[in-house]
Amino acid sequence: MTTLKGLGLNIISAGMVTAVGLNRAASAAALRGAIDGFAETQFVVPGGDWLLGAPVPLPKNWIGEKRLAHLAAGAVVDSLAEHVSVKADLEVIFCLAEHERPGRPVRDPESFAQKVLKFAGLPPQTKCQVVTHGRPSGFVALERARRSLKDGETEHVLIVGADTLLTGPTVAHYLRENRLLTAENANGFIPGEAAAAILCTAGEATHFALAGLGLTREKAFLYNGLDKDGLDIPLRADGMTQAYRDALEMSALQDFGRIDFRLSDVSGEHFFFKQSALSMQRTMRLHRDPQPIWSPADCLGNIGAAFVPLMVAWGLEAFEKGYADGHLIMVEGSGDDGACGAAIFQTPNRGDVRQGDAA
Repeated sequence: MTTLKGLGLNIISAGMVTAVGLNRAASAAALRGAIDGFAETQFVVPGGDWLLGAPVPLPKNWIGEKRLAHLAAGAVVDSLAEHVSVKADLEVIFCLAEHERPGRPVRDPESFAQKVLKFAGLPPQTKCQVVTHGRPSGFVALERARRSLKDGETEHVLIVGADTLLTGPTVAHYLRENRLLTAENANGFIPGEAAAAILCTAGEATHFALAGLGLTREKAFLYNGLDKDGLDIPLRADGMTQAYRDALEMSALQDFGRIDFRLSDVSGEHFFFKQSALSMQRTMRLHRDPQPIWSPADCLGNIGAAFVPLMVAWGLEAFEKGYADGHLIMVEGSGDDGACGAAIFQTPNRGDVRQGDAA
């Protein structure tokens, strides 16, 4: 079997609750088949049309923090279904929306965490942390999980991402900023909601291992304003490029051309597509066939802080079901404030796995 290079963190299970499925198996199958969950919402855009969104079809019409807690609890239960014994020794890291985003449903993270623990049937004394950086929150959570596992503080860490952009103040904010996809604006995203959880454990890299991680900040971010000379800062993707390089160096890959496929949080806005493309061009030197890019937003819209855990969960599912496009996977994401992250996961080569099984 191929020797994996890891950072002492393995993903052993995952859960999802999305607009296209209420568990990991259903959601991943829909994502693989490019089935979207887009539907008309209760919000009206300028011109009188109904705004398209990707709401999760929950059994009850919960709203606000309670709705998000049920989404998160569903992902937690899904991820722990075959690992019930870890509940006694578990640390949970919640990935939530950034504080400054209008309409974020979670006002009190501690209260939210207790709701999720209660709904998911976890002990109320379970150790919890909260990361509130929006879309890149999952990268921060992976680094925290890696450190906790390395220091022996716990044997299992559950990273839970939950977010919704389908609240009145959030929709109104992004409409004012002209960032939502409408009939009059093609350079926009579809708001969605989702939750995902990934179960991390310590030990040698064996199954779905974190091999590299990069966390940086982009100076020319979406709302960067003007530089000291009064000029708009040009986008060179310095931040994401450095995140790529840090993750590649940590994983001993060195060149982006070694990556088999990417999972990205790009969700329809030109700025983030350009950032991703520039980063690829500046870090790839090896010639290779076109590299596949998987984007959950094609089916789920912009799901905010749930992006990174969900992309990792989809990568795990693709590997375990045998339809991944390779065994070196990069997950990338960035926020409106310039925070950028990239994580590389390595799995055993599928051919080596078959040979090992045959033996």
